[in-house]
Amino acid sequence: MIKVALIAGGDSGEYEISIKSAGIVAQHIPKEKYQVYLIEIQGHHWVYQHQELGRIAIDKNDFSLTIDSEKITFDVVFNAIHGTPGEDGKILAYFEMLRIPFTSTSSISSALTFNKAYCNHVVKASEVLVANSMHLFKEESYEVDGILEHIKLPCFIKPNQGGSSVGMSKVSKNEEILPALEKAFAEDNEVLVEEFIEGRELTIGVLPSKGKLLAFPITEIISKKEFFDYEAKYNPDLNQEITPALIPLSLEKKIQEISKRLFKVLHLKGVVRFDFIQSIEGLYFLEVNTVPGLSSESIIPQQAKAYGFEMADLFDIMLQEALASLH
Repeated sequence: MIKVALIAGGDSGEYEISIKSAGIVAQHIPKEKYQVYLIEIQGHHWVYQHQELGRIAIDKNDFSLTIDSEKITFDVVFNAIHGTPGEDGKILAYFEMLRIPFTSTSSISSALTFNKAYCNHVVKASEVLVANSMHLFKEESYEVDGILEHIKLPCFIKPNQGGSSVGMSKVSKNEEILPALEKAFAEDNEVLVEEFIEGRELTIGVLPSKGKLLAFPITEIISKKEFFDYEAKYNPDLNQEITPALIPLSLEKKIQEISKRLFKVLHLKGVVRFDFIQSIEGLYFLEVNTVPGLSSESIIPQQAKAYGFEMADLFDIMLQEALASLH
């Protein structure tokens, strides 16, 4: 029986979503192959919740667990932590040092892709369109006029390193810029100011399996709010997600080709989700999620189902790919 440490929680505004994702993963991982230990990670507290013994701390020296004098070590980690420290590479570097395989992208590539501004530079160098933007830092001061010299309104102001649209604002007027910056800087020391691209929001999951890259059916997101914010993402009444998207075959193939190319360029692993905007000017890259949501409201489970996978198939492939990575 393969022992799986399913890590969830984290230290960001996506804590609750991570816990929900982990609950779905624990429910669907094939029980005949894997023994799953759900480990909640928040700050210095790394604990396993035992049904009878209560909360048992993880030994961080070797990422082990001791239950009734029996020491348990793990064959593989299933990473379900959105945001820090699971999606920004911090805890992944720890697992790399311990040589414990995990289901998501390496620590270095995770750190790069989690930093939206730096990731955009790499994507742009790969001849993929990205929105015009400014990368701002908390310790510096900013004038509205200075920002407007480089950025046209409307624009988005968001934490540079974060997810689920936490701390994000859409700005249409000059006087909205400073409050939006304050909101974003409350979540992160770096902020991205990015011009709004009018168009259709399209997203695609990519999964490596046995040497091939599988591209899932594309989803179109139609938000009933002004943009696809945190509330809209997790409230089905506020958004419509159409899988597969009703788009021309030529656009579908283009999205699949670019996503697979960026998967290789960014040196990604595990299941990831690429977000795009199709505008009059062309297809724009928005961001890549290296630990996409796996809760019942999330997009990847919808796409996997449309592809023909059961949830158990998806999680089994992710774990087998991680285990094969050490050989």
